[in-house]
Amino acid sequence: MAKELHPTCARCAKVVCHPAIRADEVPSFDEAPPFCPMRLYPDLINKTISEYDKPEVKEFARLASLQEFECYEWTEEGLRTKIPRIEELIQFADKCGYHKLGIAFCVGLRNEARMLTDVLENKGFEVVSVCCKSGATAKEKIGIKPEQKIKGPERWESMCSPVVQAEILNAEVVDLAIMLGLCIGHDTLFIKYCRVPMTVLAVKDRVTGHNPLAALYLSQSAYYGRLLTKRKKPDV
Repeated sequence: MAKELHPTCARCAKVVCHPAIRADEVPSFDEAPPFCPMRLYPDLINKTISEYDKPEVKEFARLASLQEFECYEWTEEGLRTKIPRIEELIQFADKCGYHKLGIAFCVGLRNEARMLTDVLENKGFEVVSVCCKSGATAKEKIGIKPEQKIKGPERWESMCSPVVQAEILNAEVVDLAIMLGLCIGHDTLFIKYCRVPMTVLAVKDRVTGHNPLAALYLSQSAYYGRLLTKRKKPDV
């Protein structure tokens, strides 16, 4: 029985979707591997690309691509990058004409949230910020048992409430929501309920200073080699 093919761009060696050709040439997809989404979903891709014909989508995508372009510069040594993401955030918000920005942050990153607020306010933005513990709702509300509390069974613990964070930023009608260090899963709920444009400045990684790629880069070493150790599929 033949194995069903799924898009697997991460294992592509050809990258025919981003060819090194002149601007007046036409890309060839003849060498695209069988698992290329351009082979598996050509009709879907063509249909979806028509979304960029919508003026608001086209303009937003244009500004995003322009922002990407401005992150590089040519020097005598060649092409190099030049600005960190926080400056990208400021520049992109300016390009889009955004004024009111909302920060949804983890209580563990309240110092970073305060610093980010200072930076954005100094650049002329109005800033709204909502902590993940807003609502002060006990973890028992979602079925957490006493022994599953981080600080111990005898202590009160407020649940993280990304749904509340999202709805408050929706109510504030911010131009752009910024996620700062929400936990895995909590960030998923925030994205689901957020109804305004949003972006991510940083994600939660308690071990690597909120730089999850650090562990990925070290997966080829003795330090985080355990990431590549095969395991049996867990029982559901």
